[in-house]
Amino acid sequence: MSNEPKVRLRGLYKIFGTDGQAALEHVKAGMGKDELLAKHHHVLGLQDINVDMQAGEITVVMGLSGSGKSTLIRHLNRLIDPTAGEILVDGEDVMQLSKSGLRAIRQNKMSMVFQKFALLPHRTIAQNAAMPLVVRGVEEKTWRAEAMKWLERVGLSGYENHYPAQLSGGMQQRVGIARALTANTDIMLMDEAFSALDPLIRTDMQDLLLELQEELHKTIVFITHDLDEALKLADHLVILKDGAVVQQGEPQGILLNPKDPYIEDFVSDINRARVLRVRSVMGPLKEGVSYEGDVQAGDNLESLIAISGGETGKTYRVLEGETVVGQLDMLDLVKALVPRISSAPSEAL
Repeated sequence: MSNEPKVRLRGLYKIFGTDGQAALEHVKAGMGKDELLAKHHHVLGLQDINVDMQAGEITVVMGLSGSGKSTLIRHLNRLIDPTAGEILVDGEDVMQLSKSGLRAIRQNKMSMVFQKFALLPHRTIAQNAAMPLVVRGVEEKTWRAEAMKWLERVGLSGYENHYPAQLSGGMQQRVGIARALTANTDIMLMDEAFSALDPLIRTDMQDLLLELQEELHKTIVFITHDLDEALKLADHLVILKDGAVVQQGEPQGILLNPKDPYIEDFVSDINRARVLRVRSVMGPLKEGVSYEGDVQAGDNLESLIAISGGETGKTYRVLEGETVVGQLDMLDLVKALVPRISSAPSEAL
């Protein structure tokens, strides 16, 4: 896999208002979101966004309501145009595309899964799933076969002749995912795709997405306001506040080393034992250590606590598959479970 990012955002700004360019100068001079709105009646949507999204990874963008996360994802396929900055997809500047070029990238390179499902009520489930291919002019035999393949993969075999109103919310969202997969694009954009679902269905959909990603290795940009969901799904986590990136990186690293009081407050209530993995807290092998047994680097700490019976004097050898990669002292595990105390005022989600 190439090290060149699949999607690269550089110096991305979005200001909503009648004269975004004039307002941009105030922002670059240091004016914040509240002051810009009060003095110039413009809304700062995004501020100097610099993010690389790697091929085959899930990049999760999260933040509180109004942080700019949905604005950001809509820039990737230019449903929203930026006030300034670059949007590069496979090294190509999306801002330089013609109308036909932009239409081509939306049809062939990026698919989108919406929070509200966006299914056509007068079309069957098979027809909804096949819509990207129908729009491209693919013959019915081909689009129907592709739609059926992906409907089966998302657990909807037998529902192809039903209509959206006959399906539950979770089933409708599965159709949305099948539609995105039928498009066979490299990039999937998912804007709060599971937010409208009940908790148990939401968990099932998260598991389904991870299962499909293990097989397909899509480049997924996933928007959420839920930190548990973000930590479960993300290879790369980007946290926004007031349109700016507060911290980004590997999720486990952010949880263990928050760089900002805002992030400290954000992660303070997380069940760290369920989220953190052995690889995040293990150390190098040491000589003369007696091991209680072997554990996998990808196991969460909750499972290790259960294995150890909660005893802090034990040490385990850590494997990545069959390869020994380190050791985990239960005392180090206990230290990792204690969150850093936030120095910022609490901000409700």
